[in-house]
Amino acid sequence: MSDRGEHIPSPSGRLRLTDLAAASDDLHDPAASASAAESEAPPSEAVPAPEPDPLPRRSEDDRVAAARWEFAVLLGEFRRTAVLVPFDEQGSLWTADLNGVRWICAFSNEEALAAFARARGEAGREWAYRAVLGARLLDVMVPMLPGPGGVALDAGSEGGGMLFPPVRGVVPDAVAVDVDGEEAQ
Repeated sequence: MSDRGEHIPSPSGRLRLTDLAAASDDLHDPAASASAAESEAPPSEAVPAPEPDPLPRRSEDDRVAAARWEFAVLLGEFRRTAVLVPFDEQGSLWTADLNGVRWICAFSNEEALAAFARARGEAGREWAYRAVLGARLLDVMVPMLPGPGGVALDAGSEGGGMLFPPVRGVVPDAVAVDVDGEEAQ
């Protein structure tokens, strides 16, 4: 018997990863703010030279810290959100292997799953799937995979997907892999 997910409601939340990324880019793009300032000036007046920035530019450490914070926010949202996980013809979770890591494929909504099916040329077949909390995928399903594993959210989508890799803080420490490629102790 195949569970096609008819009895499972669609996820109520939607991960807005691309919206968040676009908003973040606008905030940190000096060219965009400069062109906006120029367009607001009356055409008859000369545009004054911009004043020097009173705040020092963000250091590389600050940018890394900000990127880690943004990822932590996205990870928290993913952990609290129900995502759609398709099954293959044998009834196993749909996974993909890339560079020694097995990725569980998950999708934020039916449209993203349908786009994935079309991209694979398999839109005509019936796709069985189940709604699963992101936390359950990371904490329960990833440790059941043979070897290192993570979750690929909205793989192949136009807006870009998101990877939750097998590292500490994302998956349980027992199955996490250090950046240098060695298993966690």
